[in-house]
Amino acid sequence: MRSILKEKNLNNKKILLRLDLNVPLENGKIIDTTRIDKILPTLNYLIQQKSKIIILSHVGRPKGEILKELSLKPICIYLRKKLNAGVKLITKNIYKINSKDFFKIFDEQILILENIRFYAEEEKNDHKFAKHIANLGDIFVNDAFSCSHRAHASIQQIPKFLPSFSGLQLDLEVNALNKIITQITKPITCVIGGSKISTKINIIKNFIPKFDNIIIVGGMANNFIEYFGNNIGKSIKEKNCNHIVEEIISLSNKEGCKIFYPEDVIVSKELNGNSQKKKLEHILSDEMILDIGPKTINKIKIIINNSKTILWNGPAGYCENPNFANGSIEIAKKIIESNKANKIFSVVGGGDTVSLLNRLNVIGNFNFVSTAGGAFLEYLEGKKLPGITALD
Repeated sequence: MRSILKEKNLNNKKILLRLDLNVPLENGKIIDTTRIDKILPTLNYLIQQKSKIIILSHVGRPKGEILKELSLKPICIYLRKKLNAGVKLITKNIYKINSKDFFKIFDEQILILENIRFYAEEEKNDHKFAKHIANLGDIFVNDAFSCSHRAHASIQQIPKFLPSFSGLQLDLEVNALNKIITQITKPITCVIGGSKISTKINIIKNFIPKFDNIIIVGGMANNFIEYFGNNIGKSIKEKNCNHIVEEIISLSNKEGCKIFYPEDVIVSKELNGNSQKKKLEHILSDEMILDIGPKTINKIKIIINNSKTILWNGPAGYCENPNFANGSIEIAKKIIESNKANKIFSVVGGGDTVSLLNRLNVIGNFNFVSTAGGAFLEYLEGKKLPGITALD
């Protein structure tokens, strides 16, 4: 994988730049700009090099249909303001765009092709579709790490037709995750949440031989709480997962990695209800576990305080309701405190966790924050990502 920084001659070159601009939109307005802001250094670098830039990206899951509410128009407007440069959205059908006069017709330094997922060929990883797009450019740059676990045409196929490079943000993501995998300073702790334990079993198994502590929070912790004989009421849980819990416990005992799950919790009868602190043995059948309790928070703080490296993926509770966000907020505060004291190297990943940190306005207080979810986990799991492999 070669970084675009290694390419010396970018002047007047047409750069096909794959970005992940899949930001949340509401009534045509961007709710969270984190993903866009992270790729600005790559765009500014290419502008300085006097390159001609063609942005490829998507929003949402239109599944090959043209949906007005999933247009990249709001993103185009935002980029125009942030870059103080000419940025134009091209809504013309890709198949009707002629590569020879592309920049003559659309006279701007930066052109954005409309939502690439408006074409079914994108997710089908269509070879001919990718070849047609590749004809528009001289060089391909992938700066969409968060999409690189997808075998899609604009991720995996285009590099077959053009000299291909990684962007600045993709380099940062891979370097930070490689540090977690290969250059970690022990003790190392992983705080991992989410609703489904089966989707994260492989990453947990991969971490157990390398990590000192794995703290299970969020919905997946309910499987552990129930496994050890506690009633979890009507809490979210994944069915038929006792064998997975047993496998994690057995492997952790063998490798000397400590597994932690909540000792006390915050419950409610409704998602929009008020919070109530409970010991595990006191949970009623009509209650839901929606956050970790104060005893658990204090234990996690002690573990973080004794760690040198921390990886956090997945909030500790139902953060959409502030009544159940305290566990995640306290974890964030403790990591930030250790960071400011230069006691820890911290990597945070996953959309829900990043959204929480955005709301708290503390993104800049971690060593590295990844907006990637699936790609983040699959890379740490040791899987080869199609988008990364395609650049090799």
